Parts: sequence; structure tokens; C-alpha cells
Amino acid sequence: MRLTRKLLAEGLGTALLLAVVIGSGVMAERLSGGNVALALLANTLATVGGLYVLIEVFGPVSGAHFNPAVSAVMAWRGELPRAVLLPYVAAQLFGAMLGAWLAHAMFDMSLLQFSTKLRAGTGQWIAEAVATFGLLLVILRAPQTRVAAMVAAYIGAAYWFTASTSFANPAAVFGRMFSDSFAGIAPASAPGFVLAELAGAALAVAVNRLLSTEAATARAA
Repeated sequence: MRLTRKLLAEGLGTALLLAVVIGSGVMAERLSGGNVALALLANTLATVGGLYVLIEVFGPVSGAHFNPAVSAVMAWRGELPRAVLLPYVAAQLFGAMLGAWLAHAMFDMSLLQFSTKLRAGTGQWIAEAVATFGLLLVILRAPQTRVAAMVAAYIGAAYWFTASTSFANPAAVFGRMFSDSFAGIAPASAPGFVLAELAGAALAVAVNRLLSTEAATARAA
């Protein structure tokens, strides 16, 4: 029952996160009158607020990963039992797909669709690696009481300083494939994004270890 609660929290939290990202993108596009910058700003603000609240609500239950890269890092560090990693990822992916469908239902769109929005190229992949690197570094180094606020703030900033608008989450990539909307990503572009995100997460682990070693050495001195 304890694992079931955790998986429910991860699936529901990821679904609501994708509903926020995609739904706010649809609303922003409809209301912005073709102003892409204004649409992105509205999408950013909704995502920041939604992400903060979801982390606070589901964090005590499952850790509020909502992200296979985060779960993989936590499993590698021993903070998540490795036997639970695959169920966590499955719940996140399923939740992301349901979140896309929920957003479509709210806006009277066709439920079943695939994105045609191509997002590819070296700049996009570097941006995703940077976005995920920063996200994981914040998660690994932020004080526990500030994680939700710092993660939300970082993602809000990364929406604007990365060329990819900071997916930073393989589950988000998966869910956004199912939405031919402002926030979508074409299935053909997804593998490059996911590989870049995993590379960024691995780099964050390495840098965090280096920083922790340096801090321990400084204290000893």
C-alpha cells in the first residue's frame, strides 16, 4: 500500500504538471493574439506556480520527482530503492500522457493527437543538457525546505535562457509528444531531447560530488 501511494502520487503529480504546461500553453496561444513572447511568458508563470504547488503537495508522499531523470539519480544515490525505479518511471510516463489528454479535454481539443512541432539541432540538445544539469544540481544542493521554490524558480528562468524552453524531463518530453499544441514536441525530436537530458543529469551528479568533496576538504582544513 505504501508503494501504491507513492506511485499514485508520481502518476497524478506528473499528469497535473503536464496538464498545467500544455493547458497554459493552449490558453496562452489563444489569448496572446499571435505574440509568441507573451504566450511564452504566460506559459512560464503558470508552470512555475503549478510546479511549486505540486512539489509541496506530493513531496511528502513520493518525493515529487515527476521526472525519470530525477528518479534515476535518486536511485543511483540510494535515496530511492532501485527496485522501485522502473515503477516510478512507468507511473510518470503514464501520468504525462494522461495529463496531455486532460489538457485537450479541458479545451475541447481532439484527445488523441501527435505533435508536429520539430525541435532539433545542436543548440536545442545543448539547451536541454544545460536545463537538466541545472535542475538536478538545484535538487541535489538546495536546502530541503527550499527545494520546491528553488526548483520552480530555476525552471521559470530556464524557460527563457535555454533555446529549448527547458523541458528538462523525459516524462515531459513523452507527454508533450501527444499534444500538437504550443508546448508540443514531434516524436522524431524526442530521442535527442531525452539523451541530452540524461547527459545533463549525469553531469550534475558528477559536479555535485566534486563540490561536496571540495566542501568537505575545506571544512577539514
